Amino acid sequence: MSKWLLGVMLLPGFLRAEAPLFRDVFKSGDLWRVEAAATARLAFDEGTGMTITNRTGITVWFRHRLTAPVTISYTATVRSTGRVSDLNCFWMATDPAQPDGDLFAPGAGRRDGTFASYDALRTYYVGYGGNTNTTTRFRRYDGTGARPLLPAHDLSAPEFLLQPDQAYRITITADENGRVQFIRDGEVVFDWTDPAPLRSGWFGFRSVDSQIEIRDFAVHAGVSPTAAAR
Repeated sequence: MSKWLLGVMLLPGFLRAEAPLFRDVFKSGDLWRVEAAATARLAFDEGTGMTITNRTGITVWFRHRLTAPVTISYTATVRSTGRVSDLNCFWMATDPAQPDGDLFAPGAGRRDGTFASYDALRTYYVGYGGNTNTTTRFRRYDGTGARPLLPAHDLSAPEFLLQPDQAYRITITADENGRVQFIRDGEVVFDWTDPAPLRSGWFGFRSVDSQIEIRDFAVHAGVSPTAAAR
């Protein structure tokens, strides 16, 4: 098994070369890179998954660059033991200031977990239950510091906000034609086709002042017809 698959279990039924599927069983943090203040904590347990605890802001990056078409999925629970807010994520993220957009290139360490330190990225972003659980928003960061928001991508209805201690199954896709989707428990929350697609980059969990448990994290190549049709 190749070195980059250390700590990852291949799932039956997805062993075809054109669509490898793998999942992190959270025995360790080998597949993750943390950007946060010293007070943030990560805990890994094969039974409960990865627990993210922070006060002032944290981003937990999956270390491996992803290329469209790709599907990312996981189960997330925001615990009532912390502030119920900010089950957020970046995907297809790159740093325009670095060679080849490399998010972890030498000299790219200016990000410190505070939200503003990510403004210069080029990425897709969903803030699910943001602003103290009053909004759920989708944005495409353009790498200039601008974070435009379309009215259709700014939701505040209760059905799009967080419930404490509820497990959500999240599926995120990016296909080869620029279509991206954010799906919660089988329901498409955001579905957008980017006229200037971000075809390659990194995925990361993002939160502030919360306690979040992540389980059943998987990435596979391709976008299933079922997801794309939703």
